[in-house]
Amino acid sequence: MTTTAGLDTTEPGTTPATEPTTPTDADTGTGTVAGRDVAPRAPGLSPSRAADFLRCPLLFRFRVVDRLPEPPSSAAARGTLVHAVLERLYDAPAGERTKAAALDLLPAEWERLVEVEPRYATLFEPGGDAAGTDVPSWLDGAGRLLGTYFRLEDPNRLEPQARELKVSTQLDGGPLLRGIVDRLDVAPNGAIRVVDYKSGRAPGPAYESAALFQMRFYGLVIWRERGVLPAMLQLVYLGDGQVLRAQPTRQQLEATQSKVVAVWDAVQTAARTGDWQPRRSRLCGWCAHQAVCPEFGGTPPVIPPGALRERLGVDGPTA
Repeated sequence: MTTTAGLDTTEPGTTPATEPTTPTDADTGTGTVAGRDVAPRAPGLSPSRAADFLRCPLLFRFRVVDRLPEPPSSAAARGTLVHAVLERLYDAPAGERTKAAALDLLPAEWERLVEVEPRYATLFEPGGDAAGTDVPSWLDGAGRLLGTYFRLEDPNRLEPQARELKVSTQLDGGPLLRGIVDRLDVAPNGAIRVVDYKSGRAPGPAYESAALFQMRFYGLVIWRERGVLPAMLQLVYLGDGQVLRAQPTRQQLEATQSKVVAVWDAVQTAARTGDWQPRRSRLCGWCAHQAVCPEFGGTPPVIPPGALRERLGVDGPTA
């Protein structure tokens, strides 16, 4: 599946959730995520959280403002593990980046992941997302995703300039944009390719432009920070071996910037007015916060004092 630059960018919130997302360091400002302290940072927006707001403003509030805990997901854990192995694989010299080498990395990288994120160990306990599955069998699933990667690319022919690259740029009159690019390839002529790995399956044709929103977001950040328009945006879907590619134009990235600014304006309006509208959809089945969602008979918690100012840079409605 190859998609070129002619697609419109539709709301990312309309795409089916093939990979559950949870807040990460790239998404947050201050507070605690997954039991870890997060250093204070300027209010900003990542592509995942922009998608959250478009999908459901109340979900955005729960994740960004309230910082409500979410149970660990085996799908998200497997995706994180595969990303870690693919990052570490490129530490080896060309010629030694084999499928066997990648599979050998899995156990140690899993141990390291559990050390950093102890909650992942609970996946295999009663009530956990992977209860009834033993760790070796679960790792085999990650191994199959890595096998798919080697059918799509030969890492021995690549020398990425960066892996797991934290990127950010401040928009004039808009938010700080930030995120983490899985891989950045730079050709000898200076052409830039932005690559993102997905452990799920590729979206259908109706949702391809929504999937590209994240990549155009990253393309915009890199263009602003490096002064070079990326030549290629590439999404590698390890769940089914599909690759989605796009050659962004200046006009598309400018449109992405306008869209991001509009999303941020809507976020700040919701914060000032307290109007965080829930939006029911089939994606509610993925949501960990139904117990406090009005759509399911719940009551949202009181927003922590100062959270709106710290995390969104605005004050809430006055009493």
